[in-house]
Amino acid sequence: MNHEEAIFRCADMTYVELYIPLELSREIVCVLGNLGNIMFRDMNTDLSTFQRTYINQLRKFDEIERLINYMREVTAKHPFASWKKRSGSQASVEFDGSASQHFNLGRLVMSMQTHSMDSISSATAEITEFEARVRQLDVSLENLQKRLNLLVENRHAVFECGRFLEVNPGLAGQIPSTSHPDSERLAVDDFRLTEDDVSDTLSDTFSFDSPPPHTNNSSPDDSGTTNFEESFSQSTTVIGTISRTKIDTLNKILWRILRGNLVFHHIPIDEPLYEGDTLIEKDCFIVFTHGEMLIRRVRRVVESLNGRIFPLKASQTDIQKLNAQITDLQQVCDATEQTLQTELLIVCDQLTHWTALARREKYIYATLNLFRQESQGLVAEGWVPSSELVRVSNALKEYSEQIGAENSAVVSVINTNKSPPTFHRTNKFTEAFQTIVDAYGIATYKEVNPGLATIVTFPFMFAIMFGDLGHGFILFLVGLYLVLNERKISERPRDEIFDMAFTGRYVIILMGAFSIYTGFLYNDIFSLSMTIFKSGWKWPSDFREGDSIEASQTSVYPFGLDPAWHGTDNGLIFSNSYKMKLSVLMGFAHMTYSLMFSLVNYRRRHSRVDIIGNFIPGFVFMQSIFGYLSWAIIFKWSKDWIKDEKPAPGLLNMLINMFLSPGIVDEQLYRGQAFLQVVLLLAALVCVPWLLLYKPLKLRADNKQAVSQGYQSIHDQNISESLLETQANAGDEMVITDFDEGEHGTFDFGDVMIHQVIHTIEFCLNSISHTASYLRLWALSLAHAQLSSVLWTMTIANAFSSDNSGSPLAVIKVVFLFGMWFVLTVCILVLMEGTSAMLHALRLHWVEAMSKFFEGEGYAYEPFSFDKIDDNI
Repeated sequence: MNHEEAIFRCADMTYVELYIPLELSREIVCVLGNLGNIMFRDMNTDLSTFQRTYINQLRKFDEIERLINYMREVTAKHPFASWKKRSGSQASVEFDGSASQHFNLGRLVMSMQTHSMDSISSATAEITEFEARVRQLDVSLENLQKRLNLLVENRHAVFECGRFLEVNPGLAGQIPSTSHPDSERLAVDDFRLTEDDVSDTLSDTFSFDSPPPHTNNSSPDDSGTTNFEESFSQSTTVIGTISRTKIDTLNKILWRILRGNLVFHHIPIDEPLYEGDTLIEKDCFIVFTHGEMLIRRVRRVVESLNGRIFPLKASQTDIQKLNAQITDLQQVCDATEQTLQTELLIVCDQLTHWTALARREKYIYATLNLFRQESQGLVAEGWVPSSELVRVSNALKEYSEQIGAENSAVVSVINTNKSPPTFHRTNKFTEAFQTIVDAYGIATYKEVNPGLATIVTFPFMFAIMFGDLGHGFILFLVGLYLVLNERKISERPRDEIFDMAFTGRYVIILMGAFSIYTGFLYNDIFSLSMTIFKSGWKWPSDFREGDSIEASQTSVYPFGLDPAWHGTDNGLIFSNSYKMKLSVLMGFAHMTYSLMFSLVNYRRRHSRVDIIGNFIPGFVFMQSIFGYLSWAIIFKWSKDWIKDEKPAPGLLNMLINMFLSPGIVDEQLYRGQAFLQVVLLLAALVCVPWLLLYKPLKLRADNKQAVSQGYQSIHDQNISESLLETQANAGDEMVITDFDEGEHGTFDFGDVMIHQVIHTIEFCLNSISHTASYLRLWALSLAHAQLSSVLWTMTIANAFSSDNSGSPLAVIKVVFLFGMWFVLTVCILVLMEGTSAMLHALRLHWVEAMSKFFEGEGYAYEPFSFDKIDDNI
């Protein structure tokens, strides 16, 4: 197989037609999904989703996937033996839900065999059966758990409230007095309800003069109740349970509704109560008040707060019945739990396989809905890379021979004038750089791909703004770690931010490497300089303190900036001038080679009118102004002005006077400067009408000639010539024409002229603004260096002072300031400044460079592939 890198231009694409027998349609599509190299075209655009052939199969597997998701939720809800036994022990069976496991679904689908329809039906029946059993057990367990909780709460309410009454034998003889509802003291409000407020029978119902009940030697009477039930009947007492978070709310509401004429007490329930895996904390409470009417009010308040009210039955027989019911129900819950665990153990082993199966079948039938159905088969059309065409034919032929089918799928190549998709075959190194370009726009078919040049220019532009050896080394180590551990990291789940950094790991490592290089050029490591070679400047040895001294040049520093400039009074002026001119040169080089790419595109399209009317005048205009400025910068650097004993002229004033005062030079840079500048200015001025008028006038003349030859317009002539050329190359094979995807069939000189006027204005203005935009390389480099210097001075530089030297305090100071400096360096200078420089580098590529040649009117090649099943379903 030919897997050459299609990085400079997209891969060649071939339009194919497949005839698939109806009985093999699903299996053939499954084979093609494993290959993953055909981008199918929708042949049923006139049909809605619900009118397509395989909509019922899609609904079926949607339902199957819903069942699988339900079982996954139950598995996640029971990651281990979730039922905590009342004794406090836990079951020993443990397993992990597959919903939390990270796996590549696409790879799993591609590794699966092509199942027959019988095996698929058997699998769906198995999924349905397992889901029904799991659902029944899960619902039963929830209901049993709720009933068990209710019985436990009932037992605690009766037991705790009965014990409270037993240890407070004088409660019936006490009169409640006013107290705050938050108090636990048993009291009655001074503002007791009067006879006008309540029934006359209230005082008879709740007797404060009744003798205290027997607490120690009480024995059940004939009805089986204890004596305190005789004193505190259902008409005066309410017991129940409520959530612990609502107990204070209940107390306050009852206090206000009953005007303090009540006794309220609550006891925490220590025994754990569960709803699923959620632990619920509840309290049992007891309320005493007057009469049936107030009791009904208490009941309504408790029910409104989702509390539970239980009957006041505390006989030994009732408690024994509750214990027996709890024990029996506990055993039923344990048995149901164990059965559910057994089912879930089997489900966990199959969940991943079932999910892959359902996703694959949905993807297959969604693709089959794109095909046109005929009497005996399906017809599909789509794009395939030309280098993969033989592989597709061989795979279909091998599958037909394997199953011994009489009819097999037939692949036919069709020549068409449709616009093919853009497919840049990349590897793990070039993928991240191609993603940077695709984020701006998909290249037109066979257009020069900016991703190739971006591999070098993007990290280099970043490094010019981020030039520091130390910071670049930190960035390089981060990228190197991601590259060396890419296999381990790729198998782990990643969040969105980290996944973005991991995808661009090769971009990060190159940005760090280029930053190390520019750090050597700038002679800058954490805002300090390095004396690697002997300095080319010599300082005078005789001077007094406070004198202003100047160094004399003895040689040329071999590489980068001389460390003697570090710390000098005019060091910032020198570095600013150097970096500003360097930014202009980088911008000119970047835009010039980008403009050359437009020539490559025009030559491939055989567009002579674009070469003469757009490229040549645009190239001359840019070189006449900014090419001349770049040459002047290099010339000024290469000349020894000290030897000539005259100051170097200012290039900015030279460029301004070139337009404002043609032929006049105040400070001469070279001989014949005035004449050359006039010639370049005239060339730039001539290019403006050339760029504006040539292409529209040429197209109008060609259109008149095409009409005279019998064509409707020049567009009809171009299409006809293209079809004749295609048919000549294809022989007698069929040619499909699609005029809707091409340009309009009529020629409008006004539209062409307006478009060219806009293009001319944009090009001329952008040549100036884009060149100035590259000054951000200088500005961000200056800001990064100065911020690094300030951070060093404000933090770790203070640790190297002579104060407290040799003392333990000095060591602590050094350690603390170093940690502070390192953390701020990583967070601010590496992360924040690095992100800023990366965004500016993106801007320089997307706007300044790619606008010179990039059309970006293509659409991405998205083949039918099981490898990307998560992105398509």
